[in-house]
Amino acid sequence: MSNSFTNQVLAQIELWTKHDEYENKVYTLPKQLDEEVARLHLAKIGVELESLTKEQAEYIGVPEEGPYKPEYYRY
Repeated sequence: MSNSFTNQVLAQIELWTKHDEYENKVYTLPKQLDEEVARLHLAKIGVELESLTKEQAEYIGVPEEGPYKPEYYRY
């Protein structure tokens, strides 16, 4: 529940601060924000989400710094 609430808050902040970049329609939460929520919550329980190595990122076709899922992937 805490993750869901954090996702909603970050989505609202994204829409408020970058409102000129969005049309009036429904969007999927950007993967960068979803992974930021994961980092925030994992940090609270003493766990760190690692970054991928260059080789790992190239192998799965994503940036080293994330997001760690390709754009076509839906949660």
